[in-house]
Amino acid sequence: MEIHILDMIQNLRTPIGDVVVPLITRLGDAGIIWIILTVLLIIPKTRKTGVIMMAALLVDVLLCNVFIKNLVARTRPFDVNTAVQLLVAKPRDYSFPSGHTAASFASVTALYLVGEKKMWKAALVLAVLIALSRLYLYVHYPTDIIGGVVFGSLSGYLGYKIVEWIQKKKIK
Repeated sequence: MEIHILDMIQNLRTPIGDVVVPLITRLGDAGIIWIILTVLLIIPKTRKTGVIMMAALLVDVLLCNVFIKNLVARTRPFDVNTAVQLLVAKPRDYSFPSGHTAASFASVTALYLVGEKKMWKAALVLAVLIALSRLYLYVHYPTDIIGGVVFGSLSGYLGYKIVEWIQKKKIK
């Protein structure tokens, strides 16, 4: 069923989409857009936000990329349907969960929890676009994206709670 959904998405491809969507997905390569944002936020005025995002991304890397991906070891959709013409280089890691989506939602959740009212909304739009790009590009199944949203959001929450816990320990 998931391959059927991906094949339906392939029928929606356009020449403009074939140029724009790989650019959107590249923003999420190795979490680069979120790492850059984190670094920019480590200034004194927004240091807490930057530290929480850093913690969220670290939890995400460990949880998703080190642990879950290797535990589940799911084959990517382009390895199942080899007839699809990919617009990006073949990812070499496993499919579940989507690392692009998980890093994006870890960042969105961290921004939301820390109270960045405007920033989390813009980040959410970008996170959704990055997640959808992975389907358009045929590199993830829909459940990989759902898993990325769930585990990414959990990572954002845990990153927030870890920093909060450390701050309370320092105060005592």
